[in-house]
Amino acid sequence: MTDIPKAARVVEALIFASPTPVSRRALLPYVENEDQITDVITSIAARYDERSGVELSETDGHYAFRTRADVAAFLTLERPIQRPLSRAALEVLAIIAYHQPITRSEIEEIRGISLSRGTVDILLELGWIKPRGRRRTPGRPLTWGTSPAFLDHFGLEGVDELPGIEDLKSAGLLRKGQILGGLGESGHLDNDDEVHEEGDSDDLLDDDFLDGFAEEDA
Repeated sequence: MTDIPKAARVVEALIFASPTPVSRRALLPYVENEDQITDVITSIAARYDERSGVELSETDGHYAFRTRADVAAFLTLERPIQRPLSRAALEVLAIIAYHQPITRSEIEEIRGISLSRGTVDILLELGWIKPRGRRRTPGRPLTWGTSPAFLDHFGLEGVDELPGIEDLKSAGLLRKGQILGGLGESGHLDNDDEVHEEGDSDDLLDDDFLDGFAEEDA
């Protein structure tokens, strides 16, 4: 499909109808080549200027229509719902988010207890974590990381937007003397697939930090 305006209409309809953010790869069948995707996305985004109540957002190479922040408050409905995640699942999710890519044994070492298979299954069912390949170490253990669905749910463009170590300290969510293994001196996430610095505390995060994940989910 070489006609940019026509391709933009098709892609716009595809993103609008999709229940989840659409990846760039999923758009390839509707354009002549990958270079056209940028032109198509730009064309679609231009239709939803500041006069519109929605906008085309991009999260880690995935596209979705979202309500603009200045009108979202008028559409917010507050209702009590049961939190689907247990504390264990929230803790594992937080560890994966800050230590990715991380193996099952590394998660267990940080938590100080064994990891229930059901906990991983819940996070997989939600689509918030995904396999990140195998570590180049004996046994080739599988590593885990967060998914685009995780970023989309918590309103993040990338894992680099997660609170850094100084942010956690200033907010009182990191106890004195604790260190998050995935956060170095710079306060940013270490995403090295080959080297992983592990934390040494089995009580890594304060309750308030884990509650933050639950509140976003509620």
